[in-house]
Amino acid sequence: QLQLVESGGGLVQPGGSLRLSCTASGFTLQHYTIGWFRQVPGKAREGVSCISSSGGSTYYSDSVKGRFTISRDNAKNTIYLQMGNLKPEGTAVYYCAAGRMQPEWVAAPLTDYQYDYWGEGTQVTVSS
Repeated sequence: QLQLVESGGGLVQPGGSLRLSCTASGFTLQHYTIGWFRQVPGKAREGVSCISSSGGSTYYSDSVKGRFTISRDNAKNTIYLQMGNLKPEGTAVYYCAAGRMQPEWVAAPLTDYQYDYWGEGTQVTVSS
């Protein structure tokens, strides 16, 4: 069974930073594009960022561009999302997902149907 596990969520003040991690049990992530998504109850899931299997291509939504950085360490089988200058509207459950496509191949790499495997999410709360 392919399982993704997110960690690093928590409570942070506006303007603060957090680093989320995504790892896997049972399989290696090095051949997969990894995406980060977030969801607030009652709203659609939003694509935040993704990184190609090689790490050579990265994509960000306009809402996080310049504040978030995605990276991967294939030796550690882990993908990171460094989040900076967090805003209250960033409060959500954050999910990582693995997909077989490469983001350069598709028109919309931050849409959830492009991904095959999902974690259960980690809560991020931005509040003073």
